[in-house]
Amino acid sequence: MSRIFNSIQGLNKKGLAILVDPDKLDAAALDELIILSIQAKVDYFLVGGSLISSDNLDYTVKKLCEVKSIPTLLFPGNGQHIHPNADAILLLSLISGRNPEFLIGQHVIAAPSLKRSGLEIIPTGYMLIDGGQQTTASYISNTNPIPGDKADIAVATAMAGEMLGLKLLYLDAGSGAQKPVSSKMIRKVKAATQAPLLVGGGIDSVVKAELALQAGADIIVVGNATEKDPAFITELAKLMAEVQYT
Repeated sequence: MSRIFNSIQGLNKKGLAILVDPDKLDAAALDELIILSIQAKVDYFLVGGSLISSDNLDYTVKKLCEVKSIPTLLFPGNGQHIHPNADAILLLSLISGRNPEFLIGQHVIAAPSLKRSGLEIIPTGYMLIDGGQQTTASYISNTNPIPGDKADIAVATAMAGEMLGLKLLYLDAGSGAQKPVSSKMIRKVKAATQAPLLVGGGIDSVVKAELALQAGADIIVVGNATEKDPAFITELAKLMAEVQYT
C-alpha cells in the first residue's frame, strides 16, 4: 500500500509540509498550529526531532491524526520514534554521512516494530547540508553535513540514493539554520534525479520559501519559523496559492 507516497508523487502543485517537534509545542500551541494549517490547506504534517526527550510524541501524533485532510508522516530521529497512528513514516537513510548507525543500524533495530505497525514506509534519502552552524541532527548522528557550496557532492549523493531505490530525496540545512539550502544545489539535484525532492531548514521567510520552490523543490518543509511565529503558515499559504508546479 503506497497511498501517501502516491499522493506525493502525484502532486500537481508545489507542496507545503509543516514540521512539528513534540518537544517544542505545548497543547495550546499545537491547537493553534493545527487550525492555521487547516486554513492554509497544508499538504502534510511531519512529526519528529533529533531528540524528542519529552513524552509528547503520543499526544502530538494522535492530535494531528484527528485532522483527516492533512496526512501525518513520521520524521524519525532514531529507531524509537515510531507511532502506529501515523499515516506513514519517512524511513530516513542519512546518505550524506558515513555513520552506519544512521545508514542501516537504526533501521535493523526498528524493522520488527515497523513491520508490526502497519505504517506505510517511504524509504527516504536524507542529506544534511551545512546551514552555517552545527545542528542537533549532525551532532546526534556524528556526521559532517555536505558543504553548502559543494552542489556536485549533493548531486552525486542524491543520484546514488536514487539508484539504491530510495523513493524520496530530502535536502535539509537543519532546524534553525542560518542559511537555507542554496538555489544552485536544489536546482542541480532536481535536474539530476527523478524522485520527489523535499527541502527544509532555514526557510524563515516567504522569499526563501519562494527561492526553494523556484529552484525545484517539490515540497518545502518549515518548522522552526512556524514555532516562533505560527502566523507564518498563513503567509506561506498565500505563496503556495501563487506558485505553479513546474
